[in-house]
Amino acid sequence: MPTHLVWFRADLRLHDNLALAAACRDPQAQVLALYIATPQQWAAHAMAPRQAAYIAAQLNALRLALAEKNIPLVFHEVADFAASVEVLQDVCQTHGVTHLFYNYQYEFNERQRDAAVERLLSDTVCQGFDDSVILAPGAVMTGSHEMYKVFTPYKNAWLRRLKEHQPECVRAPSVRHAPAVAACDTIQFNYPQQAFDAALFPADEKAAIAQLRHFCQQQAAEYEAQRDFPAIEGTSRLSACLAVGVLSPRQCLHRLLAEQPQALNGGAGSVWLNELIWREFYRHLLTYYPELCKHRPFIAWTDGVRWNTAPEALKVWQQGETGYPIVDAAMRQLNKTGWMHNRLRMIVASFLVKDLLIDWREGERYFMSQLVDGCLAANNGGWQWAASTGTDAAPYFRIFNPTTQGERFDKSGAFIRQWLPELKSVPEKAIHQPWAWADKQGVKLDYPRPIVDHAKARGETLAAYEAAKKQA
Repeated sequence: MPTHLVWFRADLRLHDNLALAAACRDPQAQVLALYIATPQQWAAHAMAPRQAAYIAAQLNALRLALAEKNIPLVFHEVADFAASVEVLQDVCQTHGVTHLFYNYQYEFNERQRDAAVERLLSDTVCQGFDDSVILAPGAVMTGSHEMYKVFTPYKNAWLRRLKEHQPECVRAPSVRHAPAVAACDTIQFNYPQQAFDAALFPADEKAAIAQLRHFCQQQAAEYEAQRDFPAIEGTSRLSACLAVGVLSPRQCLHRLLAEQPQALNGGAGSVWLNELIWREFYRHLLTYYPELCKHRPFIAWTDGVRWNTAPEALKVWQQGETGYPIVDAAMRQLNKTGWMHNRLRMIVASFLVKDLLIDWREGERYFMSQLVDGCLAANNGGWQWAASTGTDAAPYFRIFNPTTQGERFDKSGAFIRQWLPELKSVPEKAIHQPWAWADKQGVKLDYPRPIVDHAKARGETLAAYEAAKKQA
């Protein structure tokens, strides 16, 4: 009787899991599941304690769901990826594994690890699947068979390919025959953990599917109109589910099209579909430009920008004490919840890089240390876009004004007041420049003055980028 091992990584679900479905295709096979925690590897990449707690919760829910299918989950914890390869070999030998199934991860270290596994397990059939994307890397290429570097032509080509062939979702496995291996007990990690809000971030697969259905039915059609306003619950909040694989992007696509069929042709729901395509774009880029995983900018000359070494300014930004209300409210939302509204991610990233002239990699790492939805591809892509160092990035001379951004997207200050209670006495018209009002009224505020003058900082940033470009 063949023994099939499913190696779970960032795909913690039963439904539409390509590796799990393939492992269960043979009704006679004994199917085992494996998860290997690597705390030192996580620490090296600044995994957020909230995300560790979120993964642990999802993994324990998955353990119980697999048990109902008679698929025991085996758990091991080792230091890093190198040690995980050795553990995987031991598990395969101990249980006589004939076939190993896993879903591809596109980050550089993960690909190196998987290559080492395939070399080591020469007597085991290894099968990998492009599960975390709708269209596999390489499916959307230019006419000269190169990876697109600009999003809009990539999106257009992506949509053409999708209309030619739309990948289906696969069912959750049926109940297997009784297992010969005992499942693990409750899983715990030897890694710092911080509580996450289960009301905001679904703590199991069924809840995630329900949240997806609700969003696509009730909110996706209004997403374009509401998504930029942080005081409104206008986004899906499904990014954490996608980051750890509690939902697949195919499930998101099919549910969206079931509820908003016009989304594929630019109608209602198409702007949320664009977000799924952006996610694909950044993941595909990792496979063709692995230097993106190594703290390198996509635009080489931007590595010559002379960044400020300003640990105190960085700390002030991290804590939400810059004196710019929309920036500070956003950072406090991140620190309190492990999540930040997407418009605000762009605003605070622009502020760190183009007002404080601090290296974008400092912001990228801090985000990863806080985000419950931390994902290298999306986080790196977003930061490089904001810093004008990445593919299809905002031009370096496009610099957000944090005050006008606040006025545009939180006009009444509702979001600001939620996170900055010290500004509750400031009138609505003055909320975005509270010190101008306070000085005029002779009022003392328990809120810092702006750390930097935006107009002056803008000039210094333009000069720094222009100097780097000339030297390239």
